Amino acid sequence: MSGKGMNLTLKIWRQKGANDKGRMVDYKVNDISEHMSFLEMMDVLNEQLIAEGEEPVAFDHDCREGICGMCSLYINGEAHGPDRGITTCQLHMRMFNDGDTITIEPWRAAAFPVIKDLVVDRTAFERIQQAGGFISVNTSGNTQDANAIPISKHDADEAMDAATCIGCGACVATCKNSSAMLFVGAKVSQYALLPQGQVEAADRVRNMVAQMDLEGFGNCTNTGACEVECPKGISLDNIARMNRELLKASLK
Repeated sequence: MSGKGMNLTLKIWRQKGANDKGRMVDYKVNDISEHMSFLEMMDVLNEQLIAEGEEPVAFDHDCREGICGMCSLYINGEAHGPDRGITTCQLHMRMFNDGDTITIEPWRAAAFPVIKDLVVDRTAFERIQQAGGFISVNTSGNTQDANAIPISKHDADEAMDAATCIGCGACVATCKNSSAMLFVGAKVSQYALLPQGQVEAADRVRNMVAQMDLEGFGNCTNTGACEVECPKGISLDNIARMNRELLKASLK
């Protein structure tokens, strides 16, 4: 790659497993192009470590297109690093300067235990969705075409905005209480706004909130940090909607 070469110091959390104490380890990487993505820089480090006979740093990644949310790293005290509206794989090294020290950590939350190094177990999110994130579908042969169900554009747009949540966990990592309310609020909202989601609406919000609490996530801090760090810009309005849906469900 062409571009300005940077020499960097990386302070990376290394942890062999959930029961290992873990520690920060310093590494040097040189001649890093400003055009590289952050994960490409991590690839360079791992190639260097492998060549030296050392254990490479474990980190999650998949699509590297900002879609899947797996590339979740806490970089210099910010979820997904020093940029907005992006995942870690979309973060480029031009956001850093030659000679910088970059601190790289996993998500820090009791509900997201470390598996190894920078990889955490986020299956708590999956269990929350399984607790109620579905709609009933009539497959008796009289199924109604979704296009035939009138939905206002405002509601459709808001539901789509909520559905853009990729479940990366940046909201949890950013919140001082490790709250998952932005995530759960988005998942509740994407169905609460649509007529197809009304059948299970009360059970959905009760079950998903109960599972969230069972997983050990904290309560909302009301600071709004989750919305700021969310790579998809999920609005705090979804938390308010979830609370309203929960209140309605509790009165039934």
